[in-house]
Amino acid sequence: MVVNDEPGWSGIGWNDWASLSLIRARLDAGADPNLGVSFHGRPLHAAAERGSPEVVAELALRVDDVDAEHEGRTALWEAVFANRPGNARALVAAGADPWRSMMNGWSPGRLSLATPTPDLFTLPDGEVGLSTAETAAVAEARRLSAALGRFDDDGHSLACVADITAAEAVRRLAAVPADDADVEEIMEDPWADFDDSLAVVGVTDVPGGCIVVQPWGYAASNPGVIERLSVGTVCYGLFANPKSGNQGAVARDGVIEEWDTHPGGGSVYSEESAEEILATYLYHGEAEAYCYAGAGLRPVDARSVTGRPDMWLRLPEHLR
Repeated sequence: MVVNDEPGWSGIGWNDWASLSLIRARLDAGADPNLGVSFHGRPLHAAAERGSPEVVAELALRVDDVDAEHEGRTALWEAVFANRPGNARALVAAGADPWRSMMNGWSPGRLSLATPTPDLFTLPDGEVGLSTAETAAVAEARRLSAALGRFDDDGHSLACVADITAAEAVRRLAAVPADDADVEEIMEDPWADFDDSLAVVGVTDVPGGCIVVQPWGYAASNPGVIERLSVGTVCYGLFANPKSGNQGAVARDGVIEEWDTHPGGGSVYSEESAEEILATYLYHGEAEAYCYAGAGLRPVDARSVTGRPDMWLRLPEHLR
């Protein structure tokens, strides 16, 4: 994948930022060490996220400012967020400041306290570490990620609902039990009659609430479904779209608050809340876990998505 379309850095791909010889040759040929890389904006930011410590060190020697920001974050912040401690150490050795304030209170050093290498930097006197709530969020993210494991298949949808039971979800959706024979037929070939397949979802109780899931389609995350489920509470919806990636939504008390989000994505911005920035880091690449955590659900395994649900339901026509 090409990350640059400007002269000097043209044709440099994601993995090329690990090649010291290639990057050094581009620099020696006149590529600007400060600018010209699309998406990342700055070569040092791209190398911090995708490259090697050797490339990071080379670029750090040539830039005008090792702590220059792109979209509110320094290259050091990118290295920490991407879990590249070697790159982070190379940047600090070149003079980068771990405790420079940015990203709504998440300096690179403070964010590092939530990473697998919390001792990456020494916490200076007067710097604020993780709060009790943030420490708990980190611990729960690690537990939840381990409990759920990885979801390698796409095409499923889910709705994670806080504080209601599966039975209450059935009532809110005005759903009826699905015929077991119909479910077995759908599972054998969901595409044989996809309109009919979209009518069937599963629902399962989990600690903290319940989850509605459709293993073969998007119906569990439909607006009408998550709006009804969220009355008096909150519901996180997800469709793992095999064509365009994860599509998320959040409904609260019957109203959709966020639509077309990208749970599990890696993009964060300084205008986002400190809590959302931390959650995006903790659940990067784990869209399902992000939705569970957002709704405060605490499953002990992945059965509510990958196993047989507590009940198979048939949705009314207007919710499909």
